[in-house]
Amino acid sequence: MATGRISKRTLDAFQSSGMTGFLWDEDLKGFGVRVAASGAASYVVQFRMGGRESPTRRYTIGANGSPWTPATAREEAVRLLILVARGIDPMEEDKKRRREAVDLAFSKYADSFSVACKGKGWKTLVNRSIRLHLKPVLGNKPLPTITRSDVVAVFDRMPDEQTANKRNVFAVLRRLFKWAVSRGDIVHSPMEGMETPPPVKPRDRWLLDAELKLIWEQVPNTHRCFGPIVRLLIVTGQRREEVTGLNWDELERETREWRLPSHRTKNGEPNTVPLNDLAITELDLVAKGEKWPKHGRVFPTSTGAGFTGYAKGKAKLDRLIGQSYGRPLPPWRLHDLRRTLATGFQRLGVRFEVTEAVLNHVGGSRSGVAGIYQRHDWREEKRQALRVWNDHIVKILGPVGAGTAIADER
Repeated sequence: MATGRISKRTLDAFQSSGMTGFLWDEDLKGFGVRVAASGAASYVVQFRMGGRESPTRRYTIGANGSPWTPATAREEAVRLLILVARGIDPMEEDKKRRREAVDLAFSKYADSFSVACKGKGWKTLVNRSIRLHLKPVLGNKPLPTITRSDVVAVFDRMPDEQTANKRNVFAVLRRLFKWAVSRGDIVHSPMEGMETPPPVKPRDRWLLDAELKLIWEQVPNTHRCFGPIVRLLIVTGQRREEVTGLNWDELERETREWRLPSHRTKNGEPNTVPLNDLAITELDLVAKGEKWPKHGRVFPTSTGAGFTGYAKGKAKLDRLIGQSYGRPLPPWRLHDLRRTLATGFQRLGVRFEVTEAVLNHVGGSRSGVAGIYQRHDWREEKRQALRVWNDHIVKILGPVGAGTAIADER
């Protein structure tokens, strides 16, 4: 067994002699260089884990050449042998380091988390948060090395006015770290003890009857998809994405029902929505008759994709209303139509439990113990409530001067 102090001079001499095999360092026990028949040399560390009774193991530092020279390889050998002395297996440590650099790199891990997410709405929020706010800051930083200050940097980068968005991103990142802890990829979340960003002040905007009349009358002049989408939002009170993503196989004209599957709802709970006369009429117009298709999107674009032109459609609608009414409506959003139905239900004497059932809210009367033991589906009550709402809308669409009506209601 050849020994000597491993240096450039001794390694050159060993190679030029035509010898092959190992040259072990006489000063640093366990440090050696292996020379192959081709003359290529690689540095190694030989060690035992657990004393003399344990088998000898060999770890390859790397081939001779940048960055490994006799001097740098010696430094690495010292580091590895210190790990051995502390009872840490260098091979396992190397696997851990490689895994952190590849499998646990934040960008890759975030993509895996996204794949595991369920629910279209939640998955959309996760993907958007990861793409726009998390990856630009955390990049490929190994998950176990992410600190509280790294997380804070994510939110420091977001504009102050994005209060609601900060809460959304906070929820996504907190869930991601919780998922990582549950899988054993990290020991604890760096977000433990962090306060959730303050909530946004709840919106209280709801549309007056005369405002609904203006919207109903002008929205067909916007876009062939946007018009019926908005009208269905008014008469059903469901969420924008739920109406826009309608498929014909969810609808049944004979029973006058829309069966909304759990994978398309925000809370993951299925919902059966009775279809009143106005909803049926609107869907008949879309289907161009009383015989509805059996499958396919209700609102496909010219390319067959789902409709996404909300902003453009809303801007055109506001412009048309301004031209018709003489001035634009006070600021409003499509989601306010959902609140308008709930407010209208209250004005019309609909029970709170029925309102929650129509809106598919898992809260209030449907949460806690009541939600576990109270399994009534309110189907007939929902049908009656939406029938009353239908009659109310028909009434406000009558020959009433829109401008005068708004002024009187205010």
